[in-house]
Amino acid sequence: MGRAAAQGLIEDGHRVVLADINEEAVTTVARELGADTFPIAFDISNFDSCAAAMKRVAAEVGEVQVLVNNAGILSNAKMVDTTPEEWHRVMSVNLDGAFYMTKLCLPAMRAARWGRIINVSSWAAKCGGLTAGSAYSVSKAAIIGLTFSTAVETTGDGITVNGIAPAYVRTPMVEKQLTPEQQKQVMAKIPVGRYCEPDEFAHVVKFLASPKAGFITGEIIDQNGGFQFD
Repeated sequence: MGRAAAQGLIEDGHRVVLADINEEAVTTVARELGADTFPIAFDISNFDSCAAAMKRVAAEVGEVQVLVNNAGILSNAKMVDTTPEEWHRVMSVNLDGAFYMTKLCLPAMRAARWGRIINVSSWAAKCGGLTAGSAYSVSKAAIIGLTFSTAVETTGDGITVNGIAPAYVRTPMVEKQLTPEQQKQVMAKIPVGRYCEPDEFAHVVKFLASPKAGFITGEIIDQNGGFQFD
């Protein structure tokens, strides 16, 4: 999803900073995407690590104009099987990281009177988790709250803050962390009969990052293949 979004933003003329905790992986993706990419490895669950990374980005690339909070990890453990350690691990990446990055990028966006923040939630936030576990579902529900809260605070700053709530995008997270039997059961339940493609997710990111989306803020765009209408 991150790679597809980066490719789409590059096509639209953006210089993209790619972030991951795995330096080798993010450097490889940046090399494959080619020009206009800047890879940086840091721990998004640690505020000091995020602050140091953003200081380097500002110095070497420039201030962030479009922030896509896409970093995430999956837990399939349901409530009674979720340990406190697993709960905090999922929250630290999926929620705390988005908070840290938003906090660090907002001042420059406000100074420029322009910015786009795009938070990646999940259908699990609305359904409680079909295969996803409790910690994951709650972290993605909290992302919706973070989106609304930040949108309210920035409506007069030339900044839009929106979220995307996908369901079962065809990624390694889905294909490797669900058993073949789980995948078969999921596919049978998806109303449109297939997984969401990463490029389809990227198309929504591109739109929300564009000037033409300037009158949309505080919105969560569902991308769930008909699982839920609201």
